Amino acid sequence: MGSRTDTGHTAALVLITAVELVVFLDTTVVNIALPSIGAGLRLDEAGLAWVTNAYLLALGGCMLVGGRAADLLGARRVFGAGLALFTVASAAAGFAGEAWVLVAARAVQGIGAAVTVPAQLALLTRTFTEPDARRRAFGVWGAMGAAGAAIGTATGGLLTDGPGWRSIFLINLPVGVVALSAISRLLPADPPRRAGSARRLDLPGAVLGTSGLLLAGYAFGALADRAGRTWAAILPAVALALLAGFVATEARSAEPLMPLRLFRIRQVTGSAVVNALVGAAHVPAFALLALYLQNTQHYSPTRSGLAVLPVAAAGLVASRTAIPAAVKRFGARTLLAAGLAAQAAALAWFATLPPTVDYLGDVLPAALLLGVGLPASFVGVTAPAVTAVDQADAGVTAGIVNTAQRIGSGLGVTAVLVLASTVTGTAGYLAGLRAGFAASAALAFLGCLLTLVLLRPSRESQEDGDGTAATAADRRPA
Repeated sequence: MGSRTDTGHTAALVLITAVELVVFLDTTVVNIALPSIGAGLRLDEAGLAWVTNAYLLALGGCMLVGGRAADLLGARRVFGAGLALFTVASAAAGFAGEAWVLVAARAVQGIGAAVTVPAQLALLTRTFTEPDARRRAFGVWGAMGAAGAAIGTATGGLLTDGPGWRSIFLINLPVGVVALSAISRLLPADPPRRAGSARRLDLPGAVLGTSGLLLAGYAFGALADRAGRTWAAILPAVALALLAGFVATEARSAEPLMPLRLFRIRQVTGSAVVNALVGAAHVPAFALLALYLQNTQHYSPTRSGLAVLPVAAAGLVASRTAIPAAVKRFGARTLLAAGLAAQAAALAWFATLPPTVDYLGDVLPAALLLGVGLPASFVGVTAPAVTAVDQADAGVTAGIVNTAQRIGSGLGVTAVLVLASTVTGTAGYLAGLRAGFAASAALAFLGCLLTLVLLRPSRESQEDGDGTAATAADRRPA
C-alpha cells in the first residue's frame, strides 16, 4: 500500500515539475531565437523586446489572481485550466503570421503560466505532507525552475538552428496534451466545497491589482526606451494610483484577492522581497551570457545554448542530493542565503570574463556554481512562505511570492540591459556586458543580506529544521 502511494506521489511530482520546467523554459527559450523571429516577422529591436516582455509582464501581473483562484476554485481545477490556456497560446505563437499575433499569444501564455504556478505549489503542499518528502519535492521543483532557464537557452539554440523559431513554441504542445490527460489520474482531487462556505473572487481587487502591476512593468520598459520616454513619463504615476487603489480595496474587502494580513507573517513578507531580487539577479544573467558567447566569442546559437547546460545539470544533481539534506540540517533561511551568495559569486566571476574565453577555465566553474545556487534559492525562498500559512491561503501566498520574482525579473532584465547598453556606448561592448554581470551580482548579494535581516528567526521560537515553522511569533510584522 505504501509503495503504491509513493509511486503515485512520484508520478504527481513528475507531472507538476515537468509543467514547471516548461513554464520557466519559456522565459528564456526565445532569447537566442530573437534574430530569426525579427527576420521572419519584420520586427526591430524594440518590437523583439516585447516578444519577451509580454510573457514576463503577464506572468507577473496575473499571478495574484491565479493564486487566489487556486484557493477558491481548487488547485487541481485551476492547474488544468491554466495549462490548457498555456498550451493553446503556445500553438497560436508557433503559427503566428503577424508580429502582433505573436506578442498577443506570448501575453496569453504568460496568463496561463500565472494561473498554473501558484496551483503547482498548492498541490505540492497538499500532496507531500511528510516533512522529508516535502523537502525533496520542493527541491525537485526548485531545480526545475533553475534548469528551465538554462535548458531554455540550450533548446532555443538547437531548435532555431534546426526546425526554425516556430518550433520553440510548438514543442510545448505535446507536453501540454500529455500533462492535461494525466491530471485527473495523478493529482489529488480538490476538496469539496461545503454548503454555505462559498467565497467569491474579489473582482475590483483583481482589476486594480492586475492592471496596476501590468502598467508598472510596461511603464518601466517604456521609460528605458529613449523613444518612448516623453509620453511614458506619466505611466508610473498612473500605475501607482492603481496599486494604491488596490491596497485600499483589499483593506476594505470582506474576501480580498490579496489578504493584507498575510504581510504580517514575516516568512511571507521577507520571501516576497528577497524573491524579487532572486529574479532581478539571475534572469538577465542568461541573456548577458548568450550575448557574450555569440557576439564576442562567435558561438553559434546551438553552441551557445549547450554552453549553459551545466547550469541545469548542476541544479538537478544538487536538488536530488545536497539541497534536501541542507534544508533539513540548516533550515530554509540558511539555504536561501547560501544560494544567493553562490549566485553573487558566480555572477561576479562572469563580470571578469576576458576578451578571448577558455570555456573550461573561464565559464564552466561559474556555470556550475550558478547551477547550485539557483535551486537552493528557489527552495529556500518558496517553501517557508507557503508552509507558514493556512491551506486555504497557500495558493495566494504562492502567488504573492512568485509575483515578486516575476516583477523582479522583468525590472531586472530592463535595468541591467539598459545599464549594459549605456556602458557599451562609452567604454565598449565587453565593458557593457561586464557591467551588467556586476549589477546582477550586486542584486544577488543584496538579496543575501536581506535574507539574513528579514527572515531572521524570532527570539520566542527558532525555525524547525526545514525552515517551515510558523508560530505566533513568526507571524508578527518583521
